[in-house]
Amino acid sequence: MFKLLKQSNKSKARLGRLKTSRGLIQTPFFMPIATRAAVKGLMPKELKELGAQIILSNTYHLFLRPGMEIIKKARGLHRFMNWPGPILTDSGGYQVFSLSKQRKINNQGVEFRSEIDGQKILLTPEKAINIQHNLGSDIIMVLDECIGYPSDYQTAEKAVKRTTDWAQRSKIAHQKFKKNNALLFGIVQGSIYQDLRLKSAQELTQIGFDGYAIGGLTIGEPIKQTYSMIKVVAESLDHNKPRYLMGAGKPDQIIRAVQLGIDMFDCVIPTRNARHGLLYTNFRFLGKTYKEIHITNAQYKKDFKPLDGNCLCHTCKNFSRAYLRHLFMTHEPLGPKLATIHNLFFYLNLMKDIRKLIKQGKLSFLTVF
Repeated sequence: MFKLLKQSNKSKARLGRLKTSRGLIQTPFFMPIATRAAVKGLMPKELKELGAQIILSNTYHLFLRPGMEIIKKARGLHRFMNWPGPILTDSGGYQVFSLSKQRKINNQGVEFRSEIDGQKILLTPEKAINIQHNLGSDIIMVLDECIGYPSDYQTAEKAVKRTTDWAQRSKIAHQKFKKNNALLFGIVQGSIYQDLRLKSAQELTQIGFDGYAIGGLTIGEPIKQTYSMIKVVAESLDHNKPRYLMGAGKPDQIIRAVQLGIDMFDCVIPTRNARHGLLYTNFRFLGKTYKEIHITNAQYKKDFKPLDGNCLCHTCKNFSRAYLRHLFMTHEPLGPKLATIHNLFFYLNLMKDIRKLIKQGKLSFLTVF
């Protein structure tokens, strides 16, 4: 299922290959976010052209709308959205954190009030697994309890216990779908407490999963603590299973996490920032940096250079900074679309460059911005 091709001797970076029911994925990799079965503004064909190997969709939101009846009639999420590649679905655990004012949590599961009609919805570990199998997910995430930052030790400890219990229930529910080749990932919790992170990782490893995610990070904690927790957890997980850092992050955070042994990433940053006119350019390794361009700034009004002269994406090859600014200032939908194309190209090519450097033996702990 996961083959480790190369381990860096200069860092913990790994080059690998993840086998799914819909094809092989080269690791490390980044997943564009298609929360509601669409990466905002882009067609599946365009995602493929940009080099996306896999995308991420959300169980909770798809369960609310369009609902399982529609997905079943469409014969699964892949056919519904016309995406031929692998899909990872988040279980809804993040909504335990992000929708904290709209939910109640207990050992049975999480009770939400629908943001659409106010109806009460109980999401249990078993239900989350069933929904993801009905979606036809290639990588399924267990339901976990993601807590906010800061959190006291007792709250984090309770969340770890519940996460382990739910993981066990999730695996039992998953095993009932014997004909489905979907992979099942456990999620390590524990906030910023090292002993709780190790406890969570050890308990999930004992249960046994196809891969392991690290949740509950990059939600406001100091970045040094983020890296400290990644290091602790990555070193304690099964060396022969993929490791997934959920919801991270900026380009420099991704590189540091790869150096610490992480294989999989997802984040809304490239697409969300694109829609607000914040673009990433001039990426370089080995001591050099990337730039963030706020394209609506007045300085770009008469700037007819490409967004990034070194970038080969459709946006940079065909349009100027002045034109992009004009689109944003006049609220033309083409502006966010071109910006999204560029930012995703930037991120996906960042991962290609990372894989190349690992293969060449050049991605050391000294490879920083």
